[in-house]
Amino acid sequence: MSEGNNTTKYPFYFILTGIPGYEDYHIWISIPFSCLYTISIVGNVTILTVISKQPSLHQPMYLFLSMLALTDLGLTFTTLPTLMPLLWLNVHKISFEACFAQFFFLHGFSFMESSVLLAMSFDRYVAICRPLHYATILTNEVIGRIGIAIICRSVLAILPLLFLLKRLPFCCFHLLSHSYCLHQDMIHLVCSDIRFNSWYGFVLVLLVIVLDPLLIVLSYSLILKSILSTASWTERLRALNNCLSHILAVLVLYVPMVGLSMTHRFARNASPLVHVTMANIYLLAPPVMNPIIYSVKTKQIRQGILRLLFQKEAH
Repeated sequence: MSEGNNTTKYPFYFILTGIPGYEDYHIWISIPFSCLYTISIVGNVTILTVISKQPSLHQPMYLFLSMLALTDLGLTFTTLPTLMPLLWLNVHKISFEACFAQFFFLHGFSFMESSVLLAMSFDRYVAICRPLHYATILTNEVIGRIGIAIICRSVLAILPLLFLLKRLPFCCFHLLSHSYCLHQDMIHLVCSDIRFNSWYGFVLVLLVIVLDPLLIVLSYSLILKSILSTASWTERLRALNNCLSHILAVLVLYVPMVGLSMTHRFARNASPLVHVTMANIYLLAPPVMNPIIYSVKTKQIRQGILRLLFQKEAH
């Protein structure tokens, strides 16, 4: 640590923040968070179990859904180790290495979720606009390559951001404003020029918030054009219903993501409770809501869950 400029190249720890103004009620606040984490874990594991045990569900749509469930589980297990000990045991400190590890996985899984939703929009486009070529276009080999591309895209996007931030000196003031290690939070603790880091982070945010949704909107524009060209209203409604689960999943991810980004960019003077609430919604809403959406709206998943339950009862 340098006494002259009050900075340190590698701080021993960061300090996480719980729910501002409600520190005395953390035990009670932990109850709904525990319920949300339980729903997320049970729901996504159930989705994965149903798809793995039903050969009829080994189709592109459900393989992409498996990727989404795995991503949601990764996001859940990335945030749980810091939030719940903070609420239960008042553990606020996190080591330098652990904070950067959470930073990498948290943003990586978040970008991965966006990529999976983009791939799922392509799946819906092929299924509706080119149904006769669906099986030949989206083969298991192609889906595997898409999965690898999603992982590589997320890792290669986050690694430069990680190394750019890690090489900078941090101030002796190590208090983070969230219960997690977010880049937009950690960057404000750096005691040097952060313009390049900020612009790189901003470009990545644009890549996810702007490019991916634009491509998804493009897919649905082509889908809508194809649906409207069909003669039967029954076929139109059936096609739209097949896309509804995915549309809801897209909204669950991007609406909180845009809200959190806008809050950090344009509402820095807002109450800390607003920032914390937006971060929690952004990180918890997709893992919790996606298995509920697909369980309720997708008949095959719903039937698979019922079959799985009845099999357990029979045993």
